[in-house]
Amino acid sequence: MSRTFKLSVMAAAVMAVAPAAQAFEAGDFILRAGAVHVAPDDSSEVIKVGGAPIFGSDARVAVDSNTQLGIRATYMFTSNLGVGLLGATPFKHDINGAGDLAGAGKLAETKQLPPTLTLQYYPMHSSSALQPFVGVGVNYTTFFEEKTTDTLNGAVAGTVPLPGATTKLNLDDSVGVAFEAGIDYMLSENFGLNAAVWWADINTDATIKVYDASGNFAAKTDKFEVEIDPMVYMVGFTYKF
Repeated sequence: MSRTFKLSVMAAAVMAVAPAAQAFEAGDFILRAGAVHVAPDDSSEVIKVGGAPIFGSDARVAVDSNTQLGIRATYMFTSNLGVGLLGATPFKHDINGAGDLAGAGKLAETKQLPPTLTLQYYPMHSSSALQPFVGVGVNYTTFFEEKTTDTLNGAVAGTVPLPGATTKLNLDDSVGVAFEAGIDYMLSENFGLNAAVWWADINTDATIKVYDASGNFAAKTDKFEVEIDPMVYMVGFTYKF
């Protein structure tokens, strides 16, 4: 029996009795980082003042998509249950005209942060390198740095009418349910690849305030609901410690 064959048999025997590498276990912290894309499934109520439409009977707004750097952290309570938190660099969305305002283009823009906390379930045994998971939890979205455009200012100035009018947009924060599904594939004990998708219930009440040419408050729209309800996609890397 050759030395090479003996060594091969011994190596195979050691591998057969050695414990399988653990993917996720109780007490593990898991960090995931990568690109996050927010794709709104948006709709809005008609923009009104005093209950009457001001730009048309079907004048609404739409919210565009955006991609940012996402960071997710998970703490494993057991090998099958964990709690996860999604964070990201601020998303920036253009708010465009829709319905009767569809040809108007960009009316405003905003930034938002959507931290999302979920309880996650991992059905596979901890020895599996492939780890799918599902989760349910709550999303909190805060909007900031809302800005309106000259396009909106001009539309308001010509409709009110109020020459030289300027506008200010306010978006209320949102709290809603969130669902997620994802998968990790561990390339080693600590490093892997991941992909995930979320749906989040994000609705905000919007108000547009109008100011005259001297900067004095003149009027404001009724609150109108904007439903964003995005699908959120992420691909990136996993690090376990």
